[in-house]
Amino acid sequence: MSERSPLPIGLKKPDSGSVLVFAPHADDEVIGCGGTLALHAAQGDRVHVVVVFDGVRGLPAFDTEGRPFSDPAGVRRSEALAGASQLGRIEYTFWGFQEGHSPVEAEMDMACQRVAHCIEEFQPRTIYAPWIGEHHVDHYALARAVRGGLARASLASKWMGKVDAWGYEVWTPLVPERIVNISEVIDLKSAALMEHTSQMQSGDLVHRALGMNAQRSLYLDTEARYGEAFARITWEEEGMSGGFGGVA
Repeated sequence: MSERSPLPIGLKKPDSGSVLVFAPHADDEVIGCGGTLALHAAQGDRVHVVVVFDGVRGLPAFDTEGRPFSDPAGVRRSEALAGASQLGRIEYTFWGFQEGHSPVEAEMDMACQRVAHCIEEFQPRTIYAPWIGEHHVDHYALARAVRGGLARASLASKWMGKVDAWGYEVWTPLVPERIVNISEVIDLKSAALMEHTSQMQSGDLVHRALGMNAQRSLYLDTEARYGEAFARITWEEEGMSGGFGGVA
């Protein structure tokens, strides 16, 4: 950025209404917006998470008992559902795409179409997805697919004018436009992260995620301890007639 970043808006609660979340891997949604999802669930909002990639490359060689995983993708799915149970009533769908590569044009075109169909079917009030600056190849690919899917859905659906779409951070810090105060549900987020046992083997996932959240409280009221940061996802300028080239 060449100019000073504006201060983000601080929120005590997220906006009410149905929520659709796109997560690259199981645990990314908890790291990026798990506290916010717990707040949504607590206020009665329907929350549905789509985990896009199978996450098998993120598994260690052996489980905590020193045994190889017999069903790697199943392990990640089970951990996601266990984590969700800590946050509240949250629905999950798993697409199971192979991870770890930059999609070619045909793959990205298919992904954008599938995202658009998912959005049109669910008709959410709020969408959360990785922000476009994420360094991880799968996170970045999904961020592009969501922008493209939003562009396609907006061409077909008049109700899209009422949808808010927000990017969350996992690996790469974003310049925040809004911070949601998650101090009152931080124990729920911690418990959800702890359910991702396979990911805890490579480091203290809770410490790493909550460290970012603690820093984000800088923008909130003095009594706040933790916040989750978001940047708006825009799609009006995404000319989708060019397929893959339109979502770069």
